Amino acid sequence: MKNKKILFLFILITWCYNVIAQSSFMDYQKKFPRVNKALKAKEDTLKKQFQAANLQWPPKQLYIRSFKYDSQLEIWVRNSNKEKYTLFKTYKVCALSGNLGPKRMQGDYQVPEGFYYINNFNPKSEYHMSLGINYPNASDLLLSDSARPGSDIFIHGSCTTVGCIPVMDKPMEEIYILSSYAKHNGDDFIPVHIFPVRYNVAKSVEKLKLATEDDKEYRLFSEKLKEVWEYFEQNKQLPIISVNSEGNYVIM
Repeated sequence: MKNKKILFLFILITWCYNVIAQSSFMDYQKKFPRVNKALKAKEDTLKKQFQAANLQWPPKQLYIRSFKYDSQLEIWVRNSNKEKYTLFKTYKVCALSGNLGPKRMQGDYQVPEGFYYINNFNPKSEYHMSLGINYPNASDLLLSDSARPGSDIFIHGSCTTVGCIPVMDKPMEEIYILSSYAKHNGDDFIPVHIFPVRYNVAKSVEKLKLATEDDKEYRLFSEKLKEVWEYFEQNKQLPIISVNSEGNYVIM
């Protein structure tokens, strides 16, 4: 009986902590002038756009995917793990540094390719607002320069980049608001998948083919990324992705 009481108390404390943490996140974000101003300017429009798309406001779960060569970033939305994702909007990525291929060291100007999640909200970024991704991830740590893999990769406003994903200020406000609401509603690891190309666009596939024809390692890497793209295209759900001891992605 004593152990059951302890377990119940632990569950209750954990639940209370999560409720407090979630309820305070948007309140905390609203304290920043840029976020507060963006909410006043954008929230009503976003609500109407969600309604027009038969989506529930505010968003509970987000999936972000970006295509480097095609210069696009998509926001997908769903309400629970049991639902399929629905595409909400596609944004233009306004600048690109580096070439096709993953980021492998600090200063290579490459935009990463692979599977990440949002790990940082910056409402007063030098580039208006920004969302950090967890580069280097487990795969990058094994495959990139061990001493200087690089860091500080963001989706951000403005239109300048040395390895990030810039979308201009106004679109970034929308992406930031959507991500903040998802975080507020308990989506602590918003997935961000960065692909080299859209695998269903002939021109893009040809560009990737040229980039990988003399690079077997990159060809195998990009084929693994394509597996995840294909899985999502078919199921509108994300597969479980792990990293093996060699740093390669494993689709489960």
